[in-house]
Amino acid sequence: MPTFTAPDGTRLAYRETGDGEPLLCLPGGPTDSRYLGDLGGLSAHRRLVFLDLRGTGRSAVPADPTSYRCDRQADDVEALRAHLGLARADVLAHSAGANLAARYAARYPERIGRLALVGPGTRAVGIDVPARARRELALRREGEPWFPRAFAALEASTAGTGDDWDAIAPFFCGRWDAAARAQHAAGRPADGEVVARFGAEGAFDPDGTRRALAALAAPVLLLAGEFDLNSPPETVTAFAELFPDATLVVQSGAGHYPWLDDPARFVRTAAAFLAGAPAPV
Repeated sequence: MPTFTAPDGTRLAYRETGDGEPLLCLPGGPTDSRYLGDLGGLSAHRRLVFLDLRGTGRSAVPADPTSYRCDRQADDVEALRAHLGLARADVLAHSAGANLAARYAARYPERIGRLALVGPGTRAVGIDVPARARRELALRREGEPWFPRAFAALEASTAGTGDDWDAIAPFFCGRWDAAARAQHAAGRPADGEVVARFGAEGAFDPDGTRRALAALAAPVLLLAGEFDLNSPPETVTAFAELFPDATLVVQSGAGHYPWLDDPARFVRTAAAFLAGAPAPV
């Protein structure tokens, strides 16, 4: 497992798969990047470089726990780019990793080649997900056998009277089968402290990040799953509007892990964007 040294001396790990131009891949969570697999086969088009964020996967626990903060980890991404010898890096980020990608792009805009945000978290830019949007998406799944329990748990969570996340889990997937259960379980953070410190006070500067992203010259892809309760299309659309050169794609039938729901479609979309081609219809 290759490693490199972050600016504060923490040893960080990454894994690589595929051939071609490198694509830096930032996981959500923060959690072990292994849940990303090879992004549905995207490794056939690019050399995927998956960063294990500090304190997750095979990366070391930092001496200073405040360095888990999202804004401070932007320097880890820059250190990886420099370690790989890239003048500019194409970056793909999933879920909470999109917050880190946004902070990195705001701080190092000249180092971004192309930026792909998949099922992106939006805390870094101050966009909240309305409970109404989640409820409307949830009701579209009413005919599925798991719906009654899942919807009751979602309503209780919205009202602040419950937190049965296992029951709500099917709403994050385009289909709820054995593969989806395994994917969702693999993507769940293992360490609550790492997650809490990632979003601690000072981690985000929504106004400053919005201003920086409004001037970002790099092309940006924002890909939302049609049924993704974590990152509803409505919210991802608002995120896309912050960039001067953004392409918004809503993958039909997909949830929070679109490379699982329809790998071929996901790969076509991502590969075309990364190659500078129009998004496939």
